[in-house]
Amino acid sequence: MYLLLNTFWFLWMLKYVLFWLYLWQLKEYHVGRFVDHFRTYKGKKLLFSFAQIFKLVLLIFLFLGNSLFIYSVFILFLVYFAEFLIFLRSIYSKTFKKPKITLKIIFLALASFAVIILFLNWTLKLKDEFQPGWLLAFDISTPLIVSIIVLLFQPFFVIIRNSTLKKAKNKIEKIKSASGLRVVAITGSYGKTSTKEFLSTILSKKFKVLSTKEHQNSEIGVAKRILEDLRPSHQIFIAEVGAYNKGKVKEVCSILKPSIGIVTGVNEQHLALFGSLENLLSAEGGRELAEFLEKDGLLVVNGDNKHCLDLIKKFNGEERIYSENNRTLNSDIWAEDISIRKNFISFLARNKKGELADFRANVLGKQNVQNLLASVLVARELGMDFGEISDACKNIKQEAAGIVQKHGKHGIDIIDSSYSANPDGVLADLDYLSIFPQKKVIVMPCLIELGKKSSEIHKKIGRKIGEVCDLAIITSKDNFKELKKGVMEAGITEKDILLCDNPQEIYSAITLFCKSGDAVLLEGRIPAGLINLLK
Repeated sequence: MYLLLNTFWFLWMLKYVLFWLYLWQLKEYHVGRFVDHFRTYKGKKLLFSFAQIFKLVLLIFLFLGNSLFIYSVFILFLVYFAEFLIFLRSIYSKTFKKPKITLKIIFLALASFAVIILFLNWTLKLKDEFQPGWLLAFDISTPLIVSIIVLLFQPFFVIIRNSTLKKAKNKIEKIKSASGLRVVAITGSYGKTSTKEFLSTILSKKFKVLSTKEHQNSEIGVAKRILEDLRPSHQIFIAEVGAYNKGKVKEVCSILKPSIGIVTGVNEQHLALFGSLENLLSAEGGRELAEFLEKDGLLVVNGDNKHCLDLIKKFNGEERIYSENNRTLNSDIWAEDISIRKNFISFLARNKKGELADFRANVLGKQNVQNLLASVLVARELGMDFGEISDACKNIKQEAAGIVQKHGKHGIDIIDSSYSANPDGVLADLDYLSIFPQKKVIVMPCLIELGKKSSEIHKKIGRKIGEVCDLAIITSKDNFKELKKGVMEAGITEKDILLCDNPQEIYSAITLFCKSGDAVLLEGRIPAGLINLLK
């Protein structure tokens, strides 16, 4: 039995270590984000689950060494056998959470597995009455052990990272001096990726453009894009710049030295990580970007956002303002005759020079009017005329906006905005959902990393859900009470506000509630597998 116990323990540990490495990778090895996860219900459940508490009790019995020892060993064997079966099931059902393969993950995994093997080898030399207890103690301590390994090697990866950043800086400086490369940097709490994708598509009509990949907006992601793909033949490089700490945008922009900077909008997203609004405004609020613009560089901001307008007031260089309408003081470009349809948006753009043109793009939601206006303004500054820009907008794909409409089972419309969520994004997506004429459902988790304003924000989102939706399915417990209160204040009854994170149960609730022509909004990181069930 001891041989099987060791085998099942080893296989379980491989799975368990990969999960904790997955979590560290998901949080981008950011200590603040990793720690903040354990303030959420799901995070607390990881550390204080029934299985963990049961193992702690079992550990006490194993080390007491009394007459119950042999029974405790047998129970431990059953525990690891059951966890092995769960492991196999997760592989079969493709729900096994494992990290994406990178050189860093391979190194950390090998280091972790080496520790497991060395530990197992040491326990095999112990007497039978001691070994099971030590195996269980290691299991319980795995989150701490993996975290120590990650943090222990972090200085080594920082050295590699700094070397990568230096190489990227040298390369982009050489290309800029040789070919006149123009660099556009985009930051903000929301709208960065959509604006980057829109601008890249528009400018590609006339220029050879390279932009950062998908949602890779960290300093190392930007640097790798420069080193691997930037060529002297490129005329424009567009970089999305994200941050979770004060100083991170500064670090990236000191490499890029952009000639144009765009600040798409600022809200409380990630406020808990920044520690204060002042720190957030320094990074995502655009102050660091403005500081590292090239001499005579251009700062472009969202005039519908109060924090962006505050930034402009303190900026001494050349600036441009875009807004949905011309109520914002000194708007350089704005929209008129905005039309929001199920499959596209259209509007008339007008600028200070009196130029105007019709724009239509196959993207969803009114929030993308702002993102398109930013792109139109910058493209115009770079030499494209309104006619060229309007024509190029027709090439923008729905996926570029991060929200897509899909045809679901039973004729239900599925609106997929499941990559991530922030307060303004949720409210904007609910505005889009409101144009659907029949019953409307939202499936979303409560938002995280919002700091002290979390309760207030969830009540506000709840009221909007109550105004728009007929059924709300919330997938996480954090701030559920505040969200629920807001929903009920707006008129939805308690029976139509569900708390559920099981994809099959959510699917059943939706199919029982909805019929053909109804719409379901999937907002934020919803339970794995739900989209496939609905499609």
